[in-house]
Amino acid sequence: MKRIIECVPNYSEGRNKAVIDGIVSAIASVEGVKVLNVDPGEATNRTVVTFVGEPEPVVEAAFKGAAAAKELIDMRKHHGAHPRSGATDVLPLIPVSGITLEECAELARALAGRLWRELGIPCYCYEAAAFKPERRNLAVCRAGEYEALPEKMADPARRPDFGGSFDETAARTGATNVGARNFLVAVNFNLNTTSTRRAMAVAFDVREKGRKAREGGSLTGKLIKDAEGGQVWIPGTLKGCKAIGWYIDEYGIAQVSMNITDIDATPLHVAFDEVCRAAAARGLRVTGAEIVGLVPRKVLLEAGKYYLEKQQRSLGISEEEIIRIAVKSMSLDDLKPFDPREKVIEYLMEDEQEKAARERLVRMSVKGFTLETASESAAPGGGSVSAVMGGLGAALATMVANLSAHKRGWDERWKEFSDVAEKGQALIGELLALVDEDTAAFNRIMDALSLPKGTEEEKAARATALEEATLYAASVPLRTMEASLKALPLALEMARKGNPASASDAGVAALAAVAGIRGAELNVRINAAGLSDTAPAEPLIRRAAEIVEEAVALQEQVLDAVNANIKL
Repeated sequence: MKRIIECVPNYSEGRNKAVIDGIVSAIASVEGVKVLNVDPGEATNRTVVTFVGEPEPVVEAAFKGAAAAKELIDMRKHHGAHPRSGATDVLPLIPVSGITLEECAELARALAGRLWRELGIPCYCYEAAAFKPERRNLAVCRAGEYEALPEKMADPARRPDFGGSFDETAARTGATNVGARNFLVAVNFNLNTTSTRRAMAVAFDVREKGRKAREGGSLTGKLIKDAEGGQVWIPGTLKGCKAIGWYIDEYGIAQVSMNITDIDATPLHVAFDEVCRAAAARGLRVTGAEIVGLVPRKVLLEAGKYYLEKQQRSLGISEEEIIRIAVKSMSLDDLKPFDPREKVIEYLMEDEQEKAARERLVRMSVKGFTLETASESAAPGGGSVSAVMGGLGAALATMVANLSAHKRGWDERWKEFSDVAEKGQALIGELLALVDEDTAAFNRIMDALSLPKGTEEEKAARATALEEATLYAASVPLRTMEASLKALPLALEMARKGNPASASDAGVAALAAVAGIRGAELNVRINAAGLSDTAPAEPLIRRAAEIVEEAVALQEQVLDAVNANIKL
């Protein structure tokens, strides 16, 4: 697995485009780094930049971004609504794939040391990179903000992990908080009020830390101390959440600004519903939410499915539709348009040119694919068409399930049909990928045939490559058969239990799936026949024959059930 990390630095400038562009240009200048998002905030005077790549270039880009911020931002002149302590205020490294949080923490500590040694920027290490347990909490590192740095740097107990006295450089740059963490979702909940105090009250109700306990439970009563004289706190309702209330002049509303630091303990949709509840208890209304920066794809998928379940609607719909439900349910487009292609980290990490090449066929229209198949080109051929047929079979079974889940009078059975539809959606995705994979397998054979054969070594290498490519070309249609076979039990269940008005669709689903299976079986055999050594393909041929036999039997059962529903 490729080692990928994400970096989400926050810079203390959200108004001067030239400054922001200068910092982003420094980051983007590092080869191997992809800038995914730049999110400036005028009221907060803060910009969140998100970039990804392999660890070494990302760390280098983080260093260059901090170096640019040192030259372009003077913290002595900075003012904004968001807490801050430095020009590069926070600099977290986040594991995405192939690397652990602990490894990111080591990278973060090394980066903090380098920022101090080479640039003179004082650094605190926080969360997983913290040297001191209390500094895992960013709020502890940033306590007092920029204005408190002279006092903190003079105190051995509070001075940065890397840094000396509050000199001219420190006065200009402030202190940077370098850390390592898992995905954090930054979200602002919009309120129908201009009152910061009321927004803060809601934030105290829900954030994990809660609020200071006061006598009589009032907001102005005397603070309650414990036996040791320490402050007693009343915890909030949401685990892994930090929140404050503020007023945003740009929008003319107050917001509850929240960082969800543990999206497993508190998913976004749970936080949204709880803030809605807490706001309503205080006579307020949440009008929508604003995601700052990016979110993992699963955050919106989980939210969409959660709200679909509350409506007792099928979850077996496309990913795009599920995310659309999430956006509308939480009014993520309340203040500005919300485009998932620009906010979901996995979508932004996709290389569109590579994706287009990988999905050349499935991105075509039905007409385009049909005419491409009819052309004099050998690909797409029967293997790709078989995968399309299998995919259509799975799609029709899914359609019947979704129609049945929404049938009047069958409300109590929605989950039964939703489960079928979810299985069908998974098969659709698998079979659509095999449409292009089959053509790619054919192209591998063509590439092997084009290899040089002037010497004995070249001939041997060419023969080996051709044998491997041909065996692979036999294995791909077998995968089409396996996936298409899984569509038949879904079609059978829908023919027997689904909406009777859609019985014929269940029948066509079975016919299409079996057509895909039988077509793919021909491709398994014809590719196996092209091998010099057919022994490796024998298990494929045996399994293909078993699938055909099983599929034909299932098709008959489906058609029997369909015919029982069609009464003339």
